[in-house]
Amino acid sequence: MLDPKVIQALIDERIAELDNGLYVVDLRISPTNVIHVELDKLKGGVSVSDCVSVSRNIEHNLDREKADFELHVSSAGLDKPIRHINQFAKNVGRSFKVLPEAGEQFEAELMKMNEDILVFKQRHQVRDEVKKKKVWVEDFIELPYNQIKEAKIVISFK
Repeated sequence: MLDPKVIQALIDERIAELDNGLYVVDLRISPTNVIHVELDKLKGGVSVSDCVSVSRNIEHNLDREKADFELHVSSAGLDKPIRHINQFAKNVGRSFKVLPEAGEQFEAELMKMNEDILVFKQRHQVRDEVKKKKVWVEDFIELPYNQIKEAKIVISFK
């Protein structure tokens, strides 16, 4: 099996050369030597040339004579759960579906981040008994990054 540390070093080497905010979201190597690398950027999206550049650095520096492998390098998709804290920083102002380690899933807008504390704003309606109508109420939820079991961006076409 391929050494994940060697592959990570090759990825880091190319990311340092590109110096464009690229980072690794996920690196997996299967027992059959299928390498999956997912990338994201601090600002903007990952380009095809970013993926090709990282892929070529891995491809050209691993010896297929020692161990044959299959390589997949892609950007982290919007439909996948958030797996890196930088992905939250990049998406402040967007709505998320969040499943905390303890508690129930909620949907809220990520308002800000303080180191590894995320602040979400959740809006919901409650009945105002005085005015006899429903009014909007905002709640703020502070949640440490390490207490999030799963978070996904809510895709909206408004």
